[in-house]
Order: sequence, then structure tokens, then C-alpha cells
Amino acid sequence: MTDVLLTHSYFMRFDKKQWRNMQPYAPLATLYAASALRSGGIDVALFDSMLAESESMLEVSLRRHRPEIVAIYDDCFNYLNKMCLERMRLAAFEMIAIAKREGKTVIVFSSDSADHADEYLSRGADFIIKGEGEQTLLELCGKLLAGRRDFRHVNGIVFAGEGRIIETMPRLPTKHLDSLPSPAWDLIDMAKYKQAWKRHGYFSMNVVTTRGCPFGCNWCAKPIYGRVYNSRSPQNVVDEIMFLKERYGPEHIWFCDDIFGLRPGWLEEFSEAASGSGMEIRYKCLSRPDLLLKENTFAPPCVFRLRNCVARRGERLTGDTRRDGKRDDH
Repeated sequence: MTDVLLTHSYFMRFDKKQWRNMQPYAPLATLYAASALRSGGIDVALFDSMLAESESMLEVSLRRHRPEIVAIYDDCFNYLNKMCLERMRLAAFEMIAIAKREGKTVIVFSSDSADHADEYLSRGADFIIKGEGEQTLLELCGKLLAGRRDFRHVNGIVFAGEGRIIETMPRLPTKHLDSLPSPAWDLIDMAKYKQAWKRHGYFSMNVVTTRGCPFGCNWCAKPIYGRVYNSRSPQNVVDEIMFLKERYGPEHIWFCDDIFGLRPGWLEEFSEAASGSGMEIRYKCLSRPDLLLKENTFAPPCVFRLRNCVARRGERLTGDTRRDGKRDDH
């Protein structure tokens, strides 16, 4: 029996263009949440919906792991999740319904649920996490598993109680990102991801070096982090990439930050740390055109032997419909 079954609501099969492209990335934020729960002595399992056939596969995972709590914890580092497509919202609702039929407590964390907590609660979710999620999830699950009901003292949640919707005090984002435990990569069936990437002739994995964004776009990180921007240390990131290369052998890295290398001096430090490790790997990242024009931002000395940087603000993602009814021609 498992304490918490983690999952997420992005099914690549339901996103026709991305299914054709077949460039899946594991749910990084979900894996960070799993590590946070483990750090508190909570037993976890994962139902990874990325390559799953349908929401009904959650039933199989529930029967296998028999969790007390189901946490639908979306990957807030993946721009596909943050587009909040209507089809994925419906998937989340169906997963909530499946978990509730099995008598599970359901917690939801996502950009969409943060913006529309009342709708998710009306669909059966017991708790919505708002803001940065790992510590909130750990504290909330700890209380639930211990049979405690003093939820008003858990910062960063929304729930129904006393005939109304209750929202607790916000939780401040973590400033020292190096203190966070590494993602629980062992929960991923990496063979499936490698097989999916074979058509491209290489295997890519995702790494995040920052959290948040100081700019004012109407999507991305704001529902989770607000307008803050915190960075991991360059050496901490290099150590993670070296671990991934040794353990899983990716030939390519996607830095899935909303804006990569924004903090002054970070890229130069990263370049030195990467060069000192002898690391050489292709990568892509997201950035802004105005930043690329600044001196010493993405100049040649900052390529740090990570070849073929592709700095992209975004691409046309899919012809699906977003939650607001608009076409997501981003």
C-alpha cells in the first residue's frame, strides 16, 4: 500500500500535434514533488500520464498501489502544461472522478486549478495547492496521513469547509533552490521515453535551473510563482547534468526555464563550471530576443561547450482549444 499516488493531467495522445512530434519529457515538477514527499518519510508512487492511453489507466495504478491520497501534480516547468488546454482540463476532471469513486482524497496542483480553484473543487477535488507546491504538498499530506484536520494552518491551499471556500495564507517561494532534493527520476519508465525519442536520432531530458519570471506575460509562471525569479547555483546544475548523463545517457538537454540565464553573471559562472567538468552536450532553452542582444548574455564565450544552443521564446504548439476558448496559436 502506498501513501500517495502522484500523477499529472497532460496526456500527449490528446494533443495531436505533439503526439505527431513525439518529443516527450518526463513531468519534472511532479518528480520534484515526489522527492519532497520522500524527504518527509512518505511513500510515493507515480502514474505518468505523458504516454498513457487514457485517463482510465489511472484505475489500474490505483488498484496496484492502493494509495490513501491521489495528488494530480502538473509539471509547471513544461510550457505544454501551462497552455492549459481544455482537453487536459477535462482529463484532470475525469481523473478526479476516478479517484473519488475509489474513495481517495484528491489534491490538485496546476496553473489552471490555481486560477479556477472553485471549479476543481466543484468537480470533487478536496484541496487545491496555490503557489509553489512541494512544501505545501508535504505538509498537507503529513496532516492527512496522521488524521489531523487543522488545514487552516497549511499555507497555500484552497478547500471547502463550513459551507464556503476557504483559502489559507499564501506560501512564500523557496529562495535557495539548491536546498531542494533532486527529482525522483527512478519513478520514470525511462525506456519508454528513450523509445519515443528514437525517431529523432537522440535522447533528450529536461532540467530546470530557475523558478519564476519577472516579466508580465499572461501565462507561464505567474499562477504558481507570481513575478519572482530564483536560481540554482551553476555548480548544482552541472552536477545534475553529469548525473543524468551517467545514469540515463541523454545526448541533449532541454533547459525548461521560462527564461534561461537571466540573472547577471550566472551564464559566465555556469560556463566555468561546465568547462571544468569537461561536460559536452547539445541543448535548447527558452529566452527573449532582447536578452539575446545584450552583451555577455549569449555571446560565444558563454556557450560553455554545450553545443548548438537554440534560444526560443516558443513555437506554434497545437490546434487544440484552450480553457478560455481561444486557439493557442502561441
